[in-house]
Amino acid sequence: MKAVRVHEYHVDPSIDDIPEPTITAPLDVIIKVGGAGVCRTDLHILEGQWAEAMGPTLPYVIGHENAGWVAEIGAGVTNVAVGDTVILHPQPSCGLCLPCRAGRDMQCQNAFFPGLSNNDGGMAEYLRTTARACVPLDPSTNPADVAALADAGITAYHAVRKAVPLLTPGTTAVVQGAGGLGHIGIQCLAALTATRIVVVDRNPDALALAAKLGADVTVVADGTEVDQVKELTGGAGANVVFDFVAEQGAENNGWAMTAPAGSQFVIGYGGELRIPTLDFVAGEKNVIGNIVGTYTDLAELMVLAQAGKVTLHTQQYPLSAALDALHDLDAGKVRGRAILVP
Repeated sequence: MKAVRVHEYHVDPSIDDIPEPTITAPLDVIIKVGGAGVCRTDLHILEGQWAEAMGPTLPYVIGHENAGWVAEIGAGVTNVAVGDTVILHPQPSCGLCLPCRAGRDMQCQNAFFPGLSNNDGGMAEYLRTTARACVPLDPSTNPADVAALADAGITAYHAVRKAVPLLTPGTTAVVQGAGGLGHIGIQCLAALTATRIVVVDRNPDALALAAKLGADVTVVADGTEVDQVKELTGGAGANVVFDFVAEQGAENNGWAMTAPAGSQFVIGYGGELRIPTLDFVAGEKNVIGNIVGTYTDLAELMVLAQAGKVTLHTQQYPLSAALDALHDLDAGKVRGRAILVP
């Protein structure tokens, strides 16, 4: 089968011919990939940023936003059958450790992460995962239309879901970055809350999309965005800031936009947030980190998606054009999410 593999860091991956994955354990599931999202994390992988944390053996297949059809199941699988349409939680979990039993999939003590860790991902024709990662979909669903909801979608949904109790009517939420994650976050906010949604981005096209998806106000990130948000909120700032950028100064702007007793939810990464401790104490402000989401988050998000309340704006590429997709993402040419279709 064809697969996109990293052979060394700081170099483009290659499209290789490799053997198809096989069943090795009772709960294994082989997926015929129908769509694989191209994520900024894939760019960070190529830069070697995840090498120490995840320790993959090179070469390996990247791709952690995947959906497709069940091609083969292990002897112990009962929740899906061959032919089912599924979207995959990006980090299969064991279900037995204390974090799993508390519903905190991302803290599973025995998890693996196809596409990041020492397990091949989904930028390929087939992928091996486990039964615990499979969320069944309506058979009419095109996997390429929803694949990126497996990471970008639940990451945005997870952050919004945690913030819902803070976003009562009359509050203001700022979304920094209306790209692959942010455009989903806007829709989740509109679906789950009555807060006023203010979207900040430097790209006019991204802001135009944000307005169509539920933003009440859009603000151009031209160096005056903090002052504009303060003006919109009577000088106080937003009750919640969702920072889907968190680099190149946006992370510190997010803090400056956050009102006293407010919360900055950090979802993007790459920058460095530097805050005087007095600001925490005097303002009683919070900074909350977010990493992907739970299986339950993904299941809930798919209810919204299949009801048409959250839609994924995609730009599709054939698997053979994977390098074009990665380069376009790096150059900021992708509106919404790039999807590879084998």
